[in-house]
Amino acid sequence: MSAPAEKRELEEGVVFAPKFDVNGLIVCVTVEAATREVLMVAYMNRLALDKTIETGFAHYWSRSRQSLWRKGDTSGQTQKVLSLQIDCDQDALLLAVEVGGDGKACHTGRKSCFYRALDPNGALVFTHDGRSPAHDG
Repeated sequence: MSAPAEKRELEEGVVFAPKFDVNGLIVCVTVEAATREVLMVAYMNRLALDKTIETGFAHYWSRSRQSLWRKGDTSGQTQKVLSLQIDCDQDALLLAVEVGGDGKACHTGRKSCFYRALDPNGALVFTHDGRSPAHDG
């Protein structure tokens, strides 16, 4: 098969063929299904992706700990996967999840890991309240 046909099949076909990077990882954006708010961005390796598909709960690969983790195992902030999408060239995933526990996804105790924005002066400003302790990555 020629390269353009392969590209077309990758982009327009129905075969799930995630492209992992040189480290064996694929980026995963996780949103709350009900609101579509971005909760977090993490990475999956093949095992994390397989476990996510198999169990219906989000699993990720911790680059810092070099280990597999199931979101919520220690915090209770589980992520039940309601849908899994892949982008056009199959190198990024999008999970829509229902968050268990206290409904927060960030290890800082916030609902979302995206709680700061850059203001016009180049400073970070907080956009979300509700900080509480949490101890799960």
